[in-house]
Amino acid sequence: MNANLSIKLTQFGAQINENFCYENVKRILPIARDHKNFVRIDMEDSSLTRTTLNLYEQLRGEGFENVGLVIQAYLRRSEEDVKKLIRNRVNVRIVKGIYMEPEAIAFQDREEIRQNYLKLLKMLLDTKNYVGIATHDDFLVQGAYQYFREMNLPSTAYEFQMLYGVRPRLRDQIVADGHRMRIYVPFGKDWYSYSIRRFKENPQIVRYILQALLFRN
Repeated sequence: MNANLSIKLTQFGAQINENFCYENVKRILPIARDHKNFVRIDMEDSSLTRTTLNLYEQLRGEGFENVGLVIQAYLRRSEEDVKKLIRNRVNVRIVKGIYMEPEAIAFQDREEIRQNYLKLLKMLLDTKNYVGIATHDDFLVQGAYQYFREMNLPSTAYEFQMLYGVRPRLRDQIVADGHRMRIYVPFGKDWYSYSIRRFKENPQIVRYILQALLFRN
């Protein structure tokens, strides 16, 4: 399968010991590479941002090309992080960010977050880095479309990413418009508790899912 594996470092021991976490993540990368698959390191709350970036840079420095990470548009530091990342070719997923963070380190206004998302997206596309555009927001989808037209980008330079079951009509329209789409599916015996936690972190997702259930095509 042309699949990505998304992992969270807390699942691999990041809050126990950083080197222990690093060794655990490093074990799965050769296996994924043998299957021609890609491992995405999710970004968690701000207490783990530096740990996540350091681990990613360490793995890339050891020659692992099948690993990428996530940048959260609502963090004020993200622009500087992207500037550092684009010095090397990277594969980045951009998200708005869902964790509760103080105003000192994170934008709180919806429009500020949207504009920063588009700024980061443009920075990455301008420098020919591969981007996973993870959003269910029509405004951001249309903003991405505009960049594609302005830069005359092929559809192989990026992909959209959405949660399974969330805004299926928008998902299908993006695909119909000729863009690649990757669907994020919780997997494993704890999929239900994980999904409930995501709903609590981002109640907007619940509204999208209810709409999908009640108003099918």
